[in-house]
Amino acid sequence: MAWANRVNTVSKQRVALFFCVRRILPALFFFGKVACGHSLFGRCLTITELMINEQIRDKEIRLIDENGEQLGIVSSREAQKIADERKLDLVKIAPTAKPPVCRIMDYGKYKFDQAKKEKEARKKQKTIDTKEFRLSPNIDAHDIQVKVKKAIEFLKDGDKVKVSIRFRGREIGRTNTGMVILEDFAKSVAEYGTVDKPAKMEAKSLDMFLAPKS
Repeated sequence: MAWANRVNTVSKQRVALFFCVRRILPALFFFGKVACGHSLFGRCLTITELMINEQIRDKEIRLIDENGEQLGIVSSREAQKIADERKLDLVKIAPTAKPPVCRIMDYGKYKFDQAKKEKEARKKQKTIDTKEFRLSPNIDAHDIQVKVKKAIEFLKDGDKVKVSIRFRGREIGRTNTGMVILEDFAKSVAEYGTVDKPAKMEAKSLDMFLAPKS
């Protein structure tokens, strides 16, 4: 009988723990994914949708401090008082939880960090294009400088650059001149790009690839 009571008690404790975790977990997950747009629990709120400080008027909230420590269930007034004493903001991060979950944080810094992360994510998602410049072995210095300037713009934007010299008829005997032109081109953009693939003859075209500096 005593054994059965102990089993029953443990079962009740596990059930209570389950419901407690179920209430808190969405909030913790939400906080880590607030800028993502979607989560396992549904669409995340964007930064502009979060309620802060005096906007929070719930009778009771579950409070998390700036270090991630659980402070338990307190009144929103008491939570605001704690945030004010620490010269931080009170932010509602999980409004649908019961009770709603709020966190103490520097909201301005948080928004700045999230915007920075989103910008970095967009950079990583950017499709790298290869821009091509076609030159001739007879190209003059002014035309080369115009193309160098444009190539630098592409490299600064994160694109690769292909520089080709086409040889027609008897020009095929001037491949050494073409090699010098490409070497000078690479030196002119060296501050913004590096040689990804050295100049190589393909049929009647001398091709060189440049990549942006990381």
